[in-house]
Amino acid sequence: NMETILPLIELGHKNYAENYIQEAKEKWPEIKLKFPQIKLHLIGHLQSNKSDEALQLFDSIDSLDSEKLAIAIAKSARKYQKNPQIFIQVNIGNELQKSGIAINELEDFINFVNNDCKLNLVGLMAIPPENAVENGDVALYFGLLAKFAKKYHLKNLSMGMSNDFKQAIALGATHIRIGSAIFGKRK
Repeated sequence: NMETILPLIELGHKNYAENYIQEAKEKWPEIKLKFPQIKLHLIGHLQSNKSDEALQLFDSIDSLDSEKLAIAIAKSARKYQKNPQIFIQVNIGNELQKSGIAINELEDFINFVNNDCKLNLVGLMAIPPENAVENGDVALYFGLLAKFAKKYHLKNLSMGMSNDFKQAIALGATHIRIGSAIFGKRK
């Protein structure tokens, strides 16, 4: 809510993220009107039928994870004359239950996003497997994502959250997702 966000804005923080469109719609339009310098990132899963809503609100979609969604975003971008930044979500741990583009499909998907959809692709995003943090091998996943970003000439890396952002920064993160460390656990 506004009371928790305002002190950060006043300190000069410009980038914020939301997991859910509905929650973002409730608080951000008013805040963005007052503070036009703010950039809002969607880091949660986006359904392709919600791409119109997302593009009216977010400056960056950090969780592109399918061709269907890429096509929908491209269509919405033309419709609203928007050019949001796009991060591809990579399923860096090849987990069955997790969203994201499989590592072996990444090159083809990047070409599709750039050439067929003509989206403003700026980087890669990933969430390492949950047990990676406990096992201490989170750096392996961050290192792998950084390697792909370099290989495909993508400048931005969205990786690292409240419990592992220091390792992420050390391995090249340009965007870190700090929620609970600032705002406390989700209610």
